[in-house]
Amino acid sequence: MMVQELECRMELSKVKEVVQHLFVETIDPVEMLELLDNIGKLGLSSYFEREIYEVLDDCFESLKSGSNYLNLEDDLYAIALCFRMLRMNGYNVSEDMLMGFMDKAKKIMNMNVKPMVSLYEASCLAMEDENILAEARVFATTFLDDFRSSSKDKLAEEIELVLEIPMNLRVEWFNVRNHICNYEKTDSVTFYLLKLAKLNFNLVQAAQQRDLKDILRWWKTLPTTEHLSFTRNRVVESFLWATGVAFETQYGNLRKWLTKVTKLVIIIDDIYDVFGTLEELEIFTSAVERWDFEKTEILPDSMKFCMKMLYDTVDEIAQELLKGKGWTVQQHIQNAWIVFCKGLLAEARWYHKRYTPNLYEYLENGWVTSCGPLLSLHVVYSISHGPQEEANDFLKKNHQLVYDTSMIIRLCNDQGTSKAELERGDAPSSIVCYMKEADVSEKVARKQITDIITHTWKRINNVCMSRSPAIKCITNMARVAHFIYRKGDGFGIQHHETREQVLALLVDPLPLH
Repeated sequence: MMVQELECRMELSKVKEVVQHLFVETIDPVEMLELLDNIGKLGLSSYFEREIYEVLDDCFESLKSGSNYLNLEDDLYAIALCFRMLRMNGYNVSEDMLMGFMDKAKKIMNMNVKPMVSLYEASCLAMEDENILAEARVFATTFLDDFRSSSKDKLAEEIELVLEIPMNLRVEWFNVRNHICNYEKTDSVTFYLLKLAKLNFNLVQAAQQRDLKDILRWWKTLPTTEHLSFTRNRVVESFLWATGVAFETQYGNLRKWLTKVTKLVIIIDDIYDVFGTLEELEIFTSAVERWDFEKTEILPDSMKFCMKMLYDTVDEIAQELLKGKGWTVQQHIQNAWIVFCKGLLAEARWYHKRYTPNLYEYLENGWVTSCGPLLSLHVVYSISHGPQEEANDFLKKNHQLVYDTSMIIRLCNDQGTSKAELERGDAPSSIVCYMKEADVSEKVARKQITDIITHTWKRINNVCMSRSPAIKCITNMARVAHFIYRKGDGFGIQHHETREQVLALLVDPLPLH
């Protein structure tokens, strides 16, 4: 660790102590909630977990007892903020909290934008069958959409982004730098909170840079130019995906695993999509099923190299877990890859037979080929600290979460890549399947897929009441998918937003002065 980084850590420790006093000095309940909100947006929640939960415990208990914690009976902004902070931090707060405020809001002719944004963000934390929040989302969306349409200023642009990607769907770490820069410009900026955010950002970035250097060294040792010229060279983008799943400094090993697995997924996906013949893919899948490298001898060198790369990567991760935790998980990891490759083979058969499945059949295979189950396995194996049986039980218990997260990855992928795939004549996507099944236009099909994504998030929101780090990381995979595929295929075509994100998060530190 460099001297400069050590000095930065020492300064951060001192500044953190000063910021802790804000929890004592802040008296107004709404200002306290805004402090918690800012701390979260600035990427600092892990430093103040005890203080945050003490505040929210008091808030939750006051609401349960029927007392008016906020001392503001008509403040829609404050009550929606309170609801969002409680839900986001795992408190089982009822949607009834917003009922009376909704009725009052509808009667106000000249409602400000700020409370409506607050209401909209709160409504996006809805779970299944929560009608009040569903109504709140429609009401807030209509108001904000009308405001956006009639205004051309910067606020209208911000609202457009809010409507497209609400806070609950955004990748926490990907937005931290922007939040820091915006917070610095506000009238209510607190000097030491801003300084702590900048110091923390630079320290986290330095740790991620070390991880990325290790990954690039690993990639350079592989003869990729010779054997993988057909595939997408997206190593840095794969690492960016991993930082979105787990940005904290203690998850360096997980980031490296996820990057290697994601890179392998891209290579193997390209083999099934664009490189191999159906006969070759049948042989390749059979070799993976038997975990028999020799069965690939009759295949092209690129496919043999890919099989060897898969074999070595699985062995490396399994050996790390054996040495570090005493776990024997090689067979579990192999099985996850086998299921993934069999799913890709099913899609290849559909393509070669010119068969278009219905939406249900497509998605029952597509959630597997999203690579969500594969990545979830590595997340749980990396950050679990108990016995191996507990990690496997966790995956079984949270199968629905893995399924829902994987479904969102698949559907976001389809929304981002479908046009390009249609032009190339690739295997059908969910959009194409629904267009054919329901005999509707692409626009109608995209709306249907968006509705499925929205409903799936309601199920995920229910699980997110847990404070489990593994659940947070698995859920983050869905959030990263929204980012990667928002403006097309972030892996297929390196668009401007992805490049900007790489520079902002992994290259350029924040100036401290």
